[in-house]
Amino acid sequence: MSEMASEDILLRDVRGLIEDARSAVAVTVNVGLTMLYWQIGRRIRQETLRGERAEYGSQIVATVSRQLQQEFGNRFSEKSLRRMIQF
Repeated sequence: MSEMASEDILLRDVRGLIEDARSAVAVTVNVGLTMLYWQIGRRIRQETLRGERAEYGSQIVATVSRQLQQEFGNRFSEKSLRRMIQF
């Protein structure tokens, strides 16, 4: 086998390893985020059900959202938190 063919095989194999690792990382991140959002929704739902009033629950979601957005960004908007609760 020529040196060039050997390098091509090596490069193909290394590219495959990189692509496989990227895919695995993406799957892991997606699973982690899904679990995080489910846990957040469950925790907020537990707190709002304890209040047993829609107004109380709405205030909690709005307050928590404002505080989380300041610290973690728009991913935790009130609309997003409500979706997490539904999830």
